[in-house]
Amino acid sequence: MALGNPFQDSLRFERRVPPCAIVIFGAHGDLTRRKLMPALYSLASERRLPPGFALIGTSRSPMSDEQFRDKMRAALTEFPSENPLDEEIWKSFANTLFYVPGDTGDPALYKSIGEKLAEVEKRFETGGNVLFYLSLQPSLYETAAQGIGAAGLAHGNGWRRLVIEKPFGHNLATAIELNEALGRVFPEPSIYRIDHYLGKETVQNIFAFRFANGIFEPIWNRRYISQVQITAAESIGVEGRGAYYEEAGALRDMIQNHLLQILSTIGMEPPAVYEANAVRDERAKLLRSVRIMKPEDVATNAVPGQYGPAHIGGADVPGYRQEPGVKTDSQTVTYAAVTLYVENWRWAGVPFYLRTGKRLPRQVTDIAIHFNAAPHAPFSGGENGTPIDPDLLIIRIQPEEGLSLRFVSKQPGQGMRLRPVSMDFDYGASFGAREPSAYETLLLDAMLGDSTLYIRQDAVEASWTIVEPLLNSWPAQQFEYPNYAAGSWGPKAADEMLARHGHAWRNP
Repeated sequence: MALGNPFQDSLRFERRVPPCAIVIFGAHGDLTRRKLMPALYSLASERRLPPGFALIGTSRSPMSDEQFRDKMRAALTEFPSENPLDEEIWKSFANTLFYVPGDTGDPALYKSIGEKLAEVEKRFETGGNVLFYLSLQPSLYETAAQGIGAAGLAHGNGWRRLVIEKPFGHNLATAIELNEALGRVFPEPSIYRIDHYLGKETVQNIFAFRFANGIFEPIWNRRYISQVQITAAESIGVEGRGAYYEEAGALRDMIQNHLLQILSTIGMEPPAVYEANAVRDERAKLLRSVRIMKPEDVATNAVPGQYGPAHIGGADVPGYRQEPGVKTDSQTVTYAAVTLYVENWRWAGVPFYLRTGKRLPRQVTDIAIHFNAAPHAPFSGGENGTPIDPDLLIIRIQPEEGLSLRFVSKQPGQGMRLRPVSMDFDYGASFGAREPSAYETLLLDAMLGDSTLYIRQDAVEASWTIVEPLLNSWPAQQFEYPNYAAGSWGPKAADEMLARHGHAWRNP
């Protein structure tokens, strides 16, 4: 009997979302306005929300239901979804929006939320299903969870789930403490740690690319791949978020979560089935296989950086230390590059290079898979006798989502003159359909109870363990910042880190 395709159900069938209510803490905040409300409106406009649906927003700002609805409409005007604002759709969606003011630390807030939940359950037949979304400062996660638990809101007629945004702790110790605090109220299967990179279509497409095609997985190992580069570059600076960035830095803001989750997806073993626990088991196992740097290894395998002022496009761009809210002698890292090794049979000896930075030449996130050169090349080389570059697979995550495979081909004409050519796959052009935003995908999954694209606590702890040596080492040193100019590709030391292995960064 032939085995079934483990991806078949998810590819062929649209899953039915159960009735539910969403409670958004921090509903007056930036994340709700920029991401959550546009995502929910898009789901509503495409009739993907259940008939029994209601949303309760809460924050300290006093306002009525109507005022809250007006602010959410204004948010859709300022940050429009890809579905144009339609008056009839908005009117229907707005009738499901409610607001409860209060302070996160005040028990009275949770009593009011409970009363509102009972009201919407009766009116919209939500079945007692509730998704609590903490769009709050991380320092308030524990307070909100405790308030939900003390008011008896973590249990009810239906399911109760908790969604929290990164960062999940500030280091390994605080991540463990946070999980213990949340676990006293919600069981681990009901805690959804959101990393929006995992909701991006191209990141999800890595599963299909690797495990639904027979031609790629056999060469997805150390015998055929020489190196993997994962780049998340931003062309902007801290954009008025200097005070936040002083606490976070590039290592915590990007590598500990986004880039390590991409690494785990690229490097994981095939799951037996495409099911939440099976997939998350393999991602966590991959992260636990990453070699942990010893203190003496940090200097050669990790490079910190901070951007300085520059003149770009006819305008003067400030350095990080000139940004509002930043100390004039700040040692905060705005660039980080690391070399990691996965100690298992598939990847032994293959370097994974991760880098992220602000004020780089362009905004781009991609994965470059460098294949080994052919064992014997009977040709003299490329054009003008230049060496032939090995094959390269590029997985583009943003701004355009797609794949590009570069290989060598003969040029037209006499003689065996070679040059690299590319085969490109553009996600939007190929399917001719709108790509759902990451938050659309992840919100639907949370309502469905599908945690495949969410991060489990063991993976959180494994990722903090990987970056812990850098978190311990870098603050103890005094770096000569700035060490790269705004608009450049980062510190010279990052190039030298790869050169020691005979490699070089591929700059998109």
